[in-house]
Amino acid sequence: MTTELGRIKWIQLDEGVQQVLEQASRVTPLIPGLEATVMRIELGNQHYVLKVWNKESKPDIGKQYRLLSKLHQSGIRVSKPYGWGMDEQQNQVLLTSYDGERVTLLTDDILTSLAQQLMEVHRYPVNEVHAGEDVGYISRYDFVGYFFHQVELHEDINAILANLIQHVQIRQDRLIHGDYNLGNILAMDDNYTIIDWTNGQYGDPRYDVAWTVFLISIYHGEGYGEVFQAEYRRTTSYTLEEERIFEAVACLRWILLRRVGDVPMGPHVMERVHRITLHNPFLNENLL
Repeated sequence: MTTELGRIKWIQLDEGVQQVLEQASRVTPLIPGLEATVMRIELGNQHYVLKVWNKESKPDIGKQYRLLSKLHQSGIRVSKPYGWGMDEQQNQVLLTSYDGERVTLLTDDILTSLAQQLMEVHRYPVNEVHAGEDVGYISRYDFVGYFFHQVELHEDINAILANLIQHVQIRQDRLIHGDYNLGNILAMDDNYTIIDWTNGQYGDPRYDVAWTVFLISIYHGEGYGEVFQAEYRRTTSYTLEEERIFEAVACLRWILLRRVGDVPMGPHVMERVHRITLHNPFLNENLL
């Protein structure tokens, strides 16, 4: 795997970056994701992030580049994309702006701001298409097939999920992030940037916010999850039953992920998940 920008076969690359490719660069490894290796590149007086999909996952990075370009142009706080291409091992790469470190400090004001940013994503005008515009930069998937891979092998989860989906019609009419959690939000100078758009797609905002609230609640505390949800609740008309249904859907997905692979753990996580299964009328503690 190469880390030298000049040796990557770029399919698209910002002109300003092209002009400094041959300059000496400094490379600093960052915390890798489940799907890719990530590094910070210092080139001249600019800092960038290079993400290399050298693991099992092989998403369409050209489509992700176009999505980031559209979102950045619209004013949504995402990393600015500078280029994408292939390295010498034929791994896809994406070059973006460097936007700080992962969020570690939580306050009510920060959580309120993060909820507002997710709402901006959900309000993105996916249906406004102008003449000659590229409309293929947002993916569309089957909801269960994408977020509950091989759920049919887990009869208890599958039965409850099928019942829940009968209660609500899953929508696919808005842009969702698909994995909006504190690990995918960077902070710099009181600005917050949303990263990792691999799961960005047409989807249901009710699921998107429920997944976020669930993850905040189990990893950081139920009080923080409630603050986030309260801000979202302020400008939406979702019913309490919808909230409970999508909380159950989010919990089922986490339990499925825990069964088939590793999920992050920590103090009190299982205790909090257990409380959710006890208090949500659509779940039961036997799932654990």
